[in-house]
Amino acid sequence: MTDIATSPYVMEPSDEGTREPPADAESGKVRLLDRELWGRREIKVRTAPSFTPDKSLYANTTYQPPEPDGLTQREGDTVAAFISAAKKRGMKVWFQVQSAIPPGYRVQFGGPTENDRPLGPDGEAGPPRVDANASLAAPDVLEYGRAMMKDLARAYPDIDGIRLDWPEYPPYHAHALFFDFSNHALKVARSMNIDVDRMRLHAGQVQHLLSSGLRDELLRNCPELNEDNLTRALVQYPGVLDLISLRRKLSVDLLTSFRAALPQNMALVPQTFPPPFQLLSGFDLAGAAQLVQGIGVKFYTMHWPMILSDYAKAMSKGSARSSTIAQALVTAFGTGENPPVDSAQFHYPEPDEIHTASNDAIRQKFTTAQTAAGACQIYAFTHAYGPIDDVMRRARACWETSNGNMWVNRYGYMSNEKITAFGELVNPV
Repeated sequence: MTDIATSPYVMEPSDEGTREPPADAESGKVRLLDRELWGRREIKVRTAPSFTPDKSLYANTTYQPPEPDGLTQREGDTVAAFISAAKKRGMKVWFQVQSAIPPGYRVQFGGPTENDRPLGPDGEAGPPRVDANASLAAPDVLEYGRAMMKDLARAYPDIDGIRLDWPEYPPYHAHALFFDFSNHALKVARSMNIDVDRMRLHAGQVQHLLSSGLRDELLRNCPELNEDNLTRALVQYPGVLDLISLRRKLSVDLLTSFRAALPQNMALVPQTFPPPFQLLSGFDLAGAAQLVQGIGVKFYTMHWPMILSDYAKAMSKGSARSSTIAQALVTAFGTGENPPVDSAQFHYPEPDEIHTASNDAIRQKFTTAQTAAGACQIYAFTHAYGPIDDVMRRARACWETSNGNMWVNRYGYMSNEKITAFGELVNPV
């Protein structure tokens, strides 16, 4: 093990807190920790910052960091001690923070104000999502992120870098694929000479087609989703291509801004979804590769059927059969499942259930991402959730394809048996 990541907060049990492990918008409530917290495999916790933020850095934004409290005073030094101990062992230490969910320390709390939420072509934010990302164009959100970069570098000068999560529009839900028509984003679109009326019209038309206008004959020969096929599919809807360009610019602009706020000696490694999901999230692999010191691609395969399930439900109002929709989604996203009989088979795996993603799917997605990123290193992020044999199957695919450039998420699922197995993978006898 050469690198380790944590976040700038501490926690304690609390009946009023949030669930650990996270519920992933209720789909992940099946998850149970393998490594108990306070003697429990699921527990509610509250958090506090592990340091005292420098309020002067946040003077130009309405968003403010969380206040330190008694928990900070009692336990906050734990994070600094952890960093020191890891550095003494020759390890690099990273902080993982959120890109657009103020206050940004932890994905399970926070979020934007009403005015800073991303909006669909109908001007609505839609139903609740797994993520609570703001519009990537919101000035206060960007200013808060820059201040947070400076604050963390000030408080923890020994960390090696920042792992930045979700610098994009996370594609967990079908309605989120058509963000961003917020006033902030439309201002940027106009600066790009985009016809925002056409963009709104075409986005609404495609959204309606996907939700209510699908027929079996349209889906039977669904191709793999890639850049060229996506462009061909949208040739009659250039406004949607403009929306894709807008989202990519907003993601790259955010990374540019955050990179400039960090000291040169601290690396910035954004984390994104694997191809082709990242085409729909707005993350520009080639553009980001020019700015950062590596890119993490998350092979969190329990999320793949969860995402496809949401898409299938959104596509079910037309005349296309559920089985046809399911097969088209598996083909388009290259997730590697055996052809499902029905889209109802897409579900979040139970703790002891194998993940349906295939090894070939993992390898192909990594290779596609690395090709797009060129010389910039892609890191394969595998996940420790699931039964040990399947966890190691997925990890081996990531380890071998990435030539050992692999991260493992999260420690809460790392039983002693899994730690031993990872040791044998990395250092075979």
